[in-house]
Amino acid sequence: MRVDLLTEPVDGLAELLAAVAAFDQVLVTGLLRPHPAQAAGLAELADAVAGSPLAGRVAEAAEKAAAGAAGEEHFVALAAARTALLGAAHDALAARAAEAVGRTVGPAPDFSPGEPQAANLSAAARSWLCELGRAGWQGIDHELVSGAAQIVSAMLPDPGLRRLAVLLDGFAAELAASCPGATLEHIPLRRWADLWSRALLLTQPGAGGPAPTGSAAGRLLPLGVDLQEHATAAQAQVHAVLEPADGSPSRLVRASVAVPKPDTVVGAGVWQLLRPHLSLLAALGEGRSMEITDLPITDEGDLIWNDAQARAGESADPFATARVALAAAQLPTTAPLDRHPVRIAIPLLLEGYRTEGDGDAVAFTLAGAPGWVRIAVDTDRIPSAGPLTPAAVAASTACIGLLRWDAGEFTVQPLAVETTVRKKTVAVHSGAWAGGTTDKLGAKGEKAATEAVAVLRERAGRLLRK
Repeated sequence: MRVDLLTEPVDGLAELLAAVAAFDQVLVTGLLRPHPAQAAGLAELADAVAGSPLAGRVAEAAEKAAAGAAGEEHFVALAAARTALLGAAHDALAARAAEAVGRTVGPAPDFSPGEPQAANLSAAARSWLCELGRAGWQGIDHELVSGAAQIVSAMLPDPGLRRLAVLLDGFAAELAASCPGATLEHIPLRRWADLWSRALLLTQPGAGGPAPTGSAAGRLLPLGVDLQEHATAAQAQVHAVLEPADGSPSRLVRASVAVPKPDTVVGAGVWQLLRPHLSLLAALGEGRSMEITDLPITDEGDLIWNDAQARAGESADPFATARVALAAAQLPTTAPLDRHPVRIAIPLLLEGYRTEGDGDAVAFTLAGAPGWVRIAVDTDRIPSAGPLTPAAVAASTACIGLLRWDAGEFTVQPLAVETTVRKKTVAVHSGAWAGGTTDKLGAKGEKAATEAVAVLRERAGRLLRK
């Protein structure tokens, strides 16, 4: 592993991100009556894509927007330019990360547009997003933001529009919580511009999510689970090595499940909501492999899970899998619209490091060329729904994690660590409670979740009876 590559600068990345930041600043005050500084930011974005097929359209869009005369097609062109730049950043960073961990990326598939969407609803969403672009983040108010509610309600029943609907719903909720924009002291420029640009592109015909293009069969060896939790939703994404039954090269795959949740269900109780939808979580918690048969899979390595096509296999220790099978597993490709630095999440095994810091500020120092290399550990991503803690990471001797890129540097998100307890090596996994637990703290969380869900179901039943 060439860890020193993770700290070396990537050519052109700083200039690219500067162009993105310049455009993000344009959206602060909006494009209804642009100022000279906004015109400069638009010109910087256009210059950054001047050598690409987007050059003509983006140059025209920047000129129209600077004059306060941008139409929907111009906003889409600007969003496309911004997305293309971040896609280029993703490609450069992903290539650097793959080189550093000594892994190869699978062949890139041909892009196939998704199914056509309901044109009227997509147009309504696009119109609302363009109004946001004109108003800017400082110009948002409840009347403007509430315009998304009716669009989202109409989209949700259509599976082909659900991806866009959920994005708009969450985006509008964030904006509503920040109204009025004129009083905001801090604006999450990159995040809101990301959501705005992505939503605009998803309103275009054929821009739906990647469809399954094949099937997977063989032995699935779990490495760990990335749990993401919000007040009203939770998602678990299991990273695993697939050893195909046909003898083809092993590959890294993912299996995900997302569920709505009451805001009273927190900690270990979240597994109770996720577990019934993904038997792989139980296998992960028990330290077992799974045998899968003809599971649909996308070119990006996402399994479309169906419990009927999977059964529990033999014991499979994630650290044994990481030491024996991880290095030879091909990395998945990334769908065109998903190319963004935040999507980089490469499973890796780290050993022989020294730890620095205490509390939540932890870093690994590994041997590199010419000397030791420091890599920050993202302890904020460690979920409270498992026994893994920053203290356990700080005392560890080996780590299975996800290599990510955030805030200008590569970081490691721990999924599991090996540490020494009473002179014995013990593995601590973030998903250890995914299949259930007798651990005192985990069992307490499960019990509280059971009681909370029971009360909510009883209240919901009472309302329905009325």
